[in-house]
Amino acid sequence: MSELRDQLQGVNLYLIGMMGAGKSTIGKLLGQSLGYQFFDTDTVVEQAAGQSVSQIFAGSELEFRQLETQVLAELSAYRRLVVATGGGIVSSPQNWSYLRHGLVIWLNVPIEVLQNRLKKDNSRPLLQTADPQAKLQLLLQERRPLYVQADLEITVAAHEAADQVARRIMAAIPPVLKPDSGLKPDAGA
Repeated sequence: MSELRDQLQGVNLYLIGMMGAGKSTIGKLLGQSLGYQFFDTDTVVEQAAGQSVSQIFAGSELEFRQLETQVLAELSAYRRLVVATGGGIVSSPQNWSYLRHGLVIWLNVPIEVLQNRLKKDNSRPLLQTADPQAKLQLLLQERRPLYVQADLEITVAAHEAADQVARRIMAAIPPVLKPDSGLKPDAGA
């Protein structure tokens, strides 16, 4: 892992993808393996607001999105971070300006797997509808064109363990880095 850490030269890793994709679990494993600090933007938003994501959403999704952007801006100022982002963070062009300072990794999980993982999760404000599966499908449809802009797309199999996914991510990173720079090929372009 020290070779990969050297190749990254402190570049942050940003995990994007739908809710239930495993960004937080896999992000923690990546952070441990690389010796990077791990942050979950939802957790940092909750700490900053003194409220849960659900409580913030109940007041205003716009307020949540503004806090999320503020948190991402602050985190992007640091180096050697693995950041698990909220599923909708890709919806704001301003957020992409921060994400592009690091390596963006899309955890692409099949919709059926997401539905299975989330069916008993009542903590997701956007799924508090009469038909949560239809809402999840709609969100994925809206966000997919944004997710595909990631530097790396990692398709996660239904029964793949988080540590397997983390190892695959680490193996997939070197080819997208410029030799000897730690930067993505399009960074600074």
